[in-house]
Amino acid sequence: MKKYTVKRLLTSLFTLLAILLILFILMQLMPGSPFNDEKLNEAQKASLYAKYGLDDPIVIQFFRYVGNMLHGDLGVSYKISKNTPISQMLETRLPVSIFIGGFAVFIGAVLGLILGLIAALKHDTIFDSLATIISVIGVSVPSYVFALMLSYSLGFRMQWFPMLYNAQNSFHSSVLPSISLSMFTMASIARFTRSEMLEVLDSDYMLLAESKGISGASLIFRHALRNALIPIITVLAPLIVDLMTGSLVVEKIFAIPGVGSLLVNAIQSNDYNVVISLSFIYSAMYIGIMLVVDILYGIIDPRIRLAKKGD
Repeated sequence: MKKYTVKRLLTSLFTLLAILLILFILMQLMPGSPFNDEKLNEAQKASLYAKYGLDDPIVIQFFRYVGNMLHGDLGVSYKISKNTPISQMLETRLPVSIFIGGFAVFIGAVLGLILGLIAALKHDTIFDSLATIISVIGVSVPSYVFALMLSYSLGFRMQWFPMLYNAQNSFHSSVLPSISLSMFTMASIARFTRSEMLEVLDSDYMLLAESKGISGASLIFRHALRNALIPIITVLAPLIVDLMTGSLVVEKIFAIPGVGSLLVNAIQSNDYNVVISLSFIYSAMYIGIMLVVDILYGIIDPRIRLAKKGD
């Protein structure tokens, strides 16, 4: 297991380095610059390029950025908030997006598993039909529609939750946006849980387990659900990153100061450092989640770990 984990970790590190290089190249190919201001003449623009080291060859810029990043320095903003360290800009925004996204993942995963289990165990009954309808609605309706519905009903009409995000009451303010974002995750997990559980329940080893006298919760959770978890985790992994990096429309509806709006503003204004930093953070989160998933594969199903050893 140790060798398997180290191999996955090294692969992830090399992948991140390659992503960072690609981001640098793509940013160089983007039209325009952070200093597209009609008030600036060519000499002033050249002075700004020299000040920030943007006139150096891309190789020098790349290795300088990597070196600074290793020391926790992501650079400064060129346009959105001039000369403000990006780490300072993310200090308040990133935790908000991660908390709301993590809350949404928790709600979606728990409710999705429960819904999928009920649908599989009550196959071809009214409960199965209801679970299927809820799953179709969750996948088909965009998160911002749920956000508007919840904001109007539970925020405006019932006044159970605030309609706008309030940093002083962050948990209470995060309930509605988290539920809005969780609907697609809940529906996806429910669908996969149902299909995987039905396949597992009809398998030969489940019949063997029943013949040995195993039944009830032990049969469902220890044998059936464990064997159905691998495809479910595979589906959940990319959804985690999508939710934790925020949804721009949902952030706008609830006035959430997250990273989604910051990235859009940075792209529109060609703020290179902010775009590269946020894109790299997204990539690092995705690769980190997939690394955890790979390790969970080996824990849940030792056959995967043994197969990797044989490669």
